[in-house]
Amino acid sequence: MARITLKRMLVLLSIMAVLGFCATAALAKPVVLKFGWTTVDSPTDPYALTGNMFKKNLEKVAPGQFNVQLFPNRQLGDEKEMVEGLSFGTLDAAVITNAVIAQIAPAFQLNDMPFLYANEEIAHKVLDGSIGKELMKKLAAKNIIGFGFTEGGYRLMINNVRPIYTPADVQGIKWRVMQNPVFVIMFKSLGGNAIPMAWGEVFTAVQQGTIDGLEIPIAVIYGNGYNEVCKYLSLTKHTYSALGLLMSQKTFKKLTPAQQKAVQQAAAMTIKEQRAQNGANFQVLVKKLEEKGMKVNKIKDPSAFRAKVKPVYDKFRASIGPDLVKRALESAK
Repeated sequence: MARITLKRMLVLLSIMAVLGFCATAALAKPVVLKFGWTTVDSPTDPYALTGNMFKKNLEKVAPGQFNVQLFPNRQLGDEKEMVEGLSFGTLDAAVITNAVIAQIAPAFQLNDMPFLYANEEIAHKVLDGSIGKELMKKLAAKNIIGFGFTEGGYRLMINNVRPIYTPADVQGIKWRVMQNPVFVIMFKSLGGNAIPMAWGEVFTAVQQGTIDGLEIPIAVIYGNGYNEVCKYLSLTKHTYSALGLLMSQKTFKKLTPAQQKAVQQAAAMTIKEQRAQNGANFQVLVKKLEEKGMKVNKIKDPSAFRAKVKPVYDKFRASIGPDLVKRALESAK
Protein backbone atom coordinates (compact mmCIF):
# COMPACT_ATOMS: atom_id res chain seq x y z
CA MET A 1 0.00 0.00 0.00
CA ALA A 2 2.85 2.35 0.87
CA ARG A 3 4.40 1.81 -2.56
CA ILE A 4 1.10 2.51 -4.31
CA THR A 5 0.60 5.69 -2.28
CA LEU A 6 4.12 6.83 -3.09
CA LYS A 7 3.60 6.08 -6.79
CA ARG A 8 0.36 8.00 -6.78
CA MET A 9 2.04 10.92 -5.07
CA LEU A 10 4.79 10.99 -7.65
CA VAL A 11 2.20 11.00 -10.46
CA LEU A 12 0.27 13.79 -8.77
CA LEU A 13 3.46 15.81 -8.29
CA SER A 14 4.33 15.32 -11.96
CA ILE A 15 0.88 16.48 -13.04
CA MET A 16 1.10 19.51 -10.75
CA ALA A 17 4.52 20.38 -12.14
CA VAL A 18 3.19 20.24 -15.71
CA LEU A 19 0.15 22.34 -14.78
CA GLY A 20 2.40 24.81 -12.99
CA PHE A 21 4.63 25.13 -16.05
CA CYS A 22 1.61 25.66 -18.31
CA ALA A 23 0.21 28.31 -15.98
CA THR A 24 3.57 30.10 -15.89
CA ALA A 25 3.81 29.94 -19.67
CA ALA A 26 0.31 31.33 -19.98
CA LEU A 27 1.15 34.18 -17.63
CA ALA A 28 4.33 34.89 -19.57
CA LYS A 29 2.47 35.21 -22.87
CA PRO A 30 2.73 38.84 -24.01
CA VAL A 31 -0.40 40.98 -23.86
CA VAL A 32 -1.41 41.98 -27.40
CA LEU A 33 -2.29 45.67 -27.77
CA LYS A 34 -3.69 46.87 -31.08
CA PHE A 35 -2.66 50.51 -31.57
CA GLY A 36 -4.14 52.56 -34.42
CA TRP A 37 -3.88 55.93 -36.16
CA THR A 38 -5.03 57.36 -39.50
CA THR A 39 -1.92 58.84 -41.11
CA VAL A 40 1.07 57.12 -42.71
CA ASP A 41 3.83 55.37 -40.79
CA SER A 42 6.44 58.03 -41.51
CA PRO A 43 9.52 58.86 -39.35
CA THR A 44 8.33 62.48 -39.11
CA ASP A 45 4.57 62.00 -38.84
CA PRO A 46 3.41 63.02 -35.31
CA TYR A 47 0.87 60.21 -35.06
CA ALA A 48 3.41 57.63 -36.23
CA LEU A 49 5.98 59.02 -33.78
CA THR A 50 3.48 58.52 -30.97
CA GLY A 51 2.66 54.93 -31.92
CA ASN A 52 6.22 53.82 -32.51
CA MET A 53 7.56 55.52 -29.39
CA PHE A 54 4.81 54.00 -27.24
CA LYS A 55 5.70 50.52 -28.54
CA LYS A 56 9.41 51.14 -27.92
CA ASN A 57 8.91 52.61 -24.44
CA LEU A 58 6.54 49.87 -23.29
CA GLU A 59 9.10 47.26 -24.32
CA LYS A 60 11.71 49.24 -22.39
CA VAL A 61 9.75 49.41 -19.10
CA ALA A 62 8.17 45.93 -19.37
CA PRO A 63 10.40 43.73 -21.57
CA GLY A 64 8.56 40.83 -23.21
CA GLN A 65 5.26 41.54 -21.45
CA PHE A 66 3.49 43.30 -24.32
CA ASN A 67 3.12 42.83 -28.05
CA VAL A 68 2.11 46.24 -29.40
CA GLN A 69 0.76 45.79 -32.92
CA LEU A 70 0.73 49.02 -34.94
CA PHE A 71 -2.02 49.83 -37.46
CA PRO A 72 -1.32 53.10 -39.30
CA ASN A 73 -2.95 54.63 -42.38
CA ARG A 74 -6.64 54.04 -41.48
CA GLN A 75 -6.24 50.26 -41.31
CA LEU A 76 -8.69 50.27 -38.40
CA GLY A 77 -10.96 52.96 -39.86
CA ASP A 78 -11.23 56.72 -39.55
CA GLU A 79 -10.75 58.40 -36.19
CA LYS A 80 -14.46 58.46 -35.38
CA GLU A 81 -14.57 54.68 -35.84
CA MET A 82 -11.45 54.20 -33.74
CA VAL A 83 -12.88 56.29 -30.89
CA GLU A 84 -15.97 54.06 -30.98
CA GLY A 85 -13.68 51.02 -30.91
CA LEU A 86 -11.90 52.33 -27.83
CA SER A 87 -15.23 52.96 -26.12
CA PHE A 88 -16.59 49.48 -26.92
CA GLY A 89 -13.27 47.75 -26.17
CA THR A 90 -12.74 46.41 -29.70
CA LEU A 91 -9.61 48.57 -30.10
CA ASP A 92 -6.94 48.71 -27.39
CA ALA A 93 -5.13 52.01 -27.95
CA ALA A 94 -4.85 54.87 -30.42
CA VAL A 95 -3.62 58.40 -30.99
CA ILE A 96 -6.57 60.59 -31.92
CA THR A 97 -6.90 64.20 -33.09
CA ASN A 98 -8.31 66.47 -30.38
CA ALA A 99 -11.16 67.72 -32.60
CA VAL A 100 -12.45 64.16 -33.02
CA ILE A 101 -12.29 63.51 -29.27
CA ALA A 102 -14.39 66.66 -28.85
CA GLN A 103 -17.22 64.91 -30.69
CA ILE A 104 -17.76 62.67 -27.64
CA ALA A 105 -16.52 65.13 -24.98
CA PRO A 106 -17.35 68.74 -25.97
CA ALA A 107 -15.01 70.27 -23.36
CA PHE A 108 -12.11 69.17 -25.60
CA GLN A 109 -13.21 71.90 -28.02
CA LEU A 110 -11.12 74.14 -25.77
CA ASN A 111 -7.89 72.93 -27.40
CA ASP A 112 -9.19 73.80 -30.85
CA MET A 113 -9.92 77.42 -30.02
CA PRO A 114 -8.00 79.48 -32.61
CA PHE A 115 -4.85 81.29 -31.47
CA LEU A 116 -5.29 80.11 -27.86
CA TYR A 117 -1.73 78.88 -27.29
CA ALA A 118 0.89 81.40 -28.40
CA ASN A 119 3.68 78.80 -28.38
CA GLU A 120 4.34 75.13 -27.65
CA GLU A 121 5.65 75.78 -24.13
CA ILE A 122 2.40 77.44 -23.09
CA ALA A 123 0.38 74.61 -24.67
CA HIS A 124 2.40 72.00 -22.76
CA LYS A 125 1.97 73.87 -19.48
CA VAL A 126 -1.82 73.99 -19.85
CA LEU A 127 -2.23 70.45 -21.18
CA ASP A 128 0.00 68.88 -18.54
CA GLY A 129 -1.61 70.85 -15.72
CA SER A 130 -5.00 70.76 -14.03
CA ILE A 131 -6.88 71.74 -17.20
CA GLY A 132 -5.46 68.88 -19.27
CA LYS A 133 -6.08 66.36 -16.48
CA GLU A 134 -9.65 67.62 -16.08
CA LEU A 135 -10.26 67.09 -19.79
CA MET A 136 -8.92 63.55 -19.79
CA LYS A 137 -11.07 62.57 -16.80
CA LYS A 138 -14.16 63.38 -18.86
CA LEU A 139 -13.37 60.39 -21.11
CA ALA A 140 -14.05 57.93 -18.29
CA ALA A 141 -17.79 58.29 -19.00
CA LYS A 142 -17.06 56.90 -22.49
CA ASN A 143 -14.99 53.98 -21.13
CA ILE A 144 -11.77 55.54 -22.41
CA ILE A 145 -8.57 56.34 -20.52
CA GLY A 146 -6.58 59.39 -21.59
CA PHE A 147 -2.89 59.34 -20.69
CA GLY A 148 -2.20 62.83 -21.99
CA PHE A 149 -1.47 64.77 -25.16
CA THR A 150 1.28 64.30 -27.69
CA GLU A 151 1.85 67.02 -30.28
CA GLY A 152 0.64 67.34 -33.83
CA GLY A 153 2.19 70.78 -34.10
CA TYR A 154 0.47 73.96 -35.18
CA ARG A 155 -2.12 73.59 -37.90
CA LEU A 156 -1.28 75.48 -41.11
CA MET A 157 -3.23 76.38 -44.23
CA ILE A 158 -2.37 74.89 -47.61
CA ASN A 159 -4.27 75.60 -50.83
CA ASN A 160 -4.09 76.05 -54.59
CA VAL A 161 -5.65 79.51 -54.91
CA ARG A 162 -3.29 82.01 -53.20
CA PRO A 163 -0.96 82.46 -50.21
CA ILE A 164 -2.68 83.52 -46.97
CA TYR A 165 -1.29 86.78 -45.58
CA THR A 166 -4.44 88.38 -44.14
CA PRO A 167 -7.93 87.18 -43.16
CA ALA A 168 -9.22 88.52 -46.48
CA ASP A 169 -7.06 85.96 -48.29
CA VAL A 170 -9.04 83.11 -46.70
CA GLN A 171 -12.28 84.31 -48.28
CA GLY A 172 -13.92 82.35 -51.09
CA ILE A 173 -11.54 79.40 -50.88
CA LYS A 174 -13.07 75.92 -50.48
CA TRP A 175 -11.39 74.53 -47.33
CA ARG A 176 -11.64 70.97 -46.12
CA VAL A 177 -12.14 71.05 -42.37
CA MET A 178 -12.51 68.26 -39.86
CA GLN A 179 -16.02 67.06 -39.07
CA ASN A 180 -16.08 69.34 -36.06
CA PRO A 181 -18.18 72.50 -35.57
CA VAL A 182 -15.27 74.52 -34.14
CA PHE A 183 -13.35 74.30 -37.41
CA VAL A 184 -16.45 74.89 -39.53
CA ILE A 185 -17.28 78.12 -37.68
CA MET A 186 -13.61 79.18 -37.52
CA PHE A 187 -13.24 79.12 -41.29
CA LYS A 188 -16.65 80.64 -41.88
CA SER A 189 -15.73 83.53 -39.54
CA LEU A 190 -12.67 84.11 -41.74
CA GLY A 191 -14.85 84.12 -44.86
CA GLY A 192 -13.82 80.71 -46.18
CA ASN A 193 -16.10 78.00 -47.55
CA ALA A 194 -15.79 75.28 -44.90
CA ILE A 195 -16.39 71.75 -46.18
CA PRO A 196 -16.39 69.02 -43.46
CA MET A 197 -14.77 65.85 -44.80
CA ALA A 198 -13.34 62.59 -43.42
CA TRP A 199 -9.55 62.34 -43.65
CA GLY A 200 -9.54 59.39 -46.01
CA GLU A 201 -11.27 61.41 -48.75
CA VAL A 202 -9.13 64.54 -48.59
CA PHE A 203 -6.12 63.83 -50.84
CA THR A 204 -8.29 62.80 -53.78
CA ALA A 205 -10.62 65.76 -53.18
CA VAL A 206 -7.69 68.22 -53.47
CA GLN A 207 -6.33 66.36 -56.47
CA GLN A 208 -9.67 66.55 -58.28
CA GLY A 209 -10.38 70.15 -57.29
CA THR A 210 -13.43 69.33 -55.16
CA ILE A 211 -11.72 71.43 -52.49
CA ASP A 212 -9.04 74.10 -52.88
CA GLY A 213 -7.12 73.42 -49.69
CA LEU A 214 -7.10 72.30 -46.08
CA GLU A 215 -5.40 72.92 -42.75
CA ILE A 216 -3.09 70.38 -41.11
CA PRO A 217 0.26 70.26 -39.25
CA ILE A 218 3.53 70.44 -41.16
CA ALA A 219 4.52 66.82 -40.54
CA VAL A 220 1.19 65.55 -41.87
CA ILE A 221 1.60 67.73 -44.98
CA TYR A 222 5.03 66.26 -45.63
CA GLY A 223 4.37 62.68 -44.54
CA ASN A 224 1.26 62.37 -46.72
CA GLY A 225 2.72 64.06 -49.81
CA TYR A 226 0.42 67.09 -49.93
CA ASN A 227 3.17 69.03 -51.69
CA GLU A 228 2.18 66.98 -54.77
CA VAL A 229 -1.34 68.45 -54.84
CA CYS A 230 -1.09 71.83 -53.05
CA LYS A 231 0.90 74.87 -54.14
CA TYR A 232 0.79 77.33 -51.22
CA LEU A 233 1.81 76.70 -47.60
CA SER A 234 0.94 79.53 -45.21
CA LEU A 235 2.34 79.37 -41.66
CA THR A 236 -0.87 80.59 -40.04
CA LYS A 237 -0.40 78.57 -36.83
CA HIS A 238 -4.08 79.14 -36.17
CA THR A 239 -4.62 76.10 -33.92
CA TYR A 240 -2.25 74.06 -31.78
CA SER A 241 -2.89 70.42 -32.63
CA ALA A 242 -3.12 68.32 -29.47
CA LEU A 243 -3.23 64.56 -30.01
CA GLY A 244 -4.86 62.34 -27.41
CA LEU A 245 -2.93 59.22 -26.38
CA LEU A 246 -5.83 56.96 -25.44
CA MET A 247 -6.57 53.42 -24.28
CA SER A 248 -9.77 51.45 -23.93
CA GLN A 249 -10.81 51.23 -20.29
CA LYS A 250 -11.83 47.62 -20.93
CA THR A 251 -8.29 46.78 -22.07
CA PHE A 252 -6.67 48.68 -19.20
CA LYS A 253 -8.76 46.90 -16.55
CA LYS A 254 -7.65 43.50 -17.86
CA LEU A 255 -4.02 44.33 -17.05
CA THR A 256 -2.36 43.55 -13.75
CA PRO A 257 -1.50 46.53 -11.49
CA ALA A 258 2.14 46.21 -12.53
CA GLN A 259 1.21 46.17 -16.20
CA GLN A 260 -1.07 49.19 -15.76
CA LYS A 261 1.80 51.08 -14.15
CA ALA A 262 4.09 50.10 -17.03
CA VAL A 263 1.59 51.37 -19.61
CA GLN A 264 1.21 54.68 -17.76
CA GLN A 265 4.98 55.05 -17.49
CA ALA A 266 5.48 54.29 -21.20
CA ALA A 267 2.79 56.82 -22.09
CA ALA A 268 4.46 59.55 -20.02
CA MET A 269 7.83 58.82 -21.65
CA THR A 270 6.21 58.89 -25.09
CA ILE A 271 4.54 62.26 -24.56
CA LYS A 272 7.83 63.88 -23.52
CA GLU A 273 9.93 62.32 -26.31
CA GLN A 274 7.36 62.79 -29.07
CA ARG A 275 6.93 66.50 -28.37
CA ALA A 276 10.67 67.09 -28.44
CA GLN A 277 11.09 65.23 -31.73
CA ASN A 278 8.06 66.83 -33.35
CA GLY A 279 9.29 70.32 -32.43
CA ALA A 280 12.74 69.62 -33.84
CA ASN A 281 11.20 68.47 -37.12
CA PHE A 282 9.30 71.69 -37.88
CA GLN A 283 11.93 73.89 -39.59
CA VAL A 284 13.49 70.88 -41.30
CA LEU A 285 10.15 69.96 -42.89
CA VAL A 286 9.37 73.55 -43.94
CA LYS A 287 12.66 73.62 -45.81
CA LYS A 288 12.02 70.23 -47.41
CA LEU A 289 8.59 71.30 -48.60
CA GLU A 290 10.07 74.46 -50.10
CA GLU A 291 12.61 72.31 -51.92
CA LYS A 292 9.74 70.19 -53.25
CA GLY A 293 8.16 73.28 -54.77
CA MET A 294 5.67 74.59 -52.21
CA LYS A 295 5.57 78.37 -51.82
CA VAL A 296 5.88 79.17 -48.12
CA ASN A 297 4.86 82.39 -46.38
CA LYS A 298 4.14 83.81 -42.90
CA ILE A 299 0.97 85.75 -42.07
CA LYS A 300 1.35 89.53 -41.69
CA ASP A 301 -0.65 90.30 -38.53
CA PRO A 302 -1.85 87.53 -36.16
CA SER A 303 -3.98 90.03 -34.21
CA ALA A 304 -6.12 90.64 -37.32
CA PHE A 305 -6.91 86.92 -37.44
CA ARG A 306 -7.65 86.83 -33.69
CA ALA A 307 -10.18 89.63 -34.06
CA LYS A 308 -11.96 87.75 -36.85
CA VAL A 309 -12.27 84.48 -34.93
CA LYS A 310 -13.77 85.98 -31.76
CA PRO A 311 -17.20 84.53 -32.73
CA VAL A 312 -15.72 81.05 -32.27
CA TYR A 313 -15.08 81.73 -28.56
CA ASP A 314 -18.53 83.27 -28.15
CA LYS A 315 -20.18 80.25 -29.79
CA PHE A 316 -18.44 77.49 -27.83
CA ARG A 317 -17.86 79.06 -24.41
CA ALA A 318 -21.03 77.44 -23.01
CA SER A 319 -20.43 73.92 -24.39
CA ILE A 320 -16.79 73.90 -23.25
CA GLY A 321 -17.60 75.44 -19.88
CA PRO A 322 -17.18 79.17 -19.17
CA ASP A 323 -14.91 78.55 -16.19
CA LEU A 324 -12.67 76.22 -18.19
CA VAL A 325 -12.32 78.77 -21.00
CA LYS A 326 -11.54 81.52 -18.50
CA ARG A 327 -8.88 79.45 -16.73
CA ALA A 328 -7.30 78.42 -20.02
CA LEU A 329 -7.12 82.01 -21.29
CA GLU A 330 -5.51 83.09 -18.00
CA SER A 331 -3.04 80.17 -18.04
CA ALA A 332 -2.18 80.76 -21.72
CA LYS A 333 -1.04 84.37 -21.19
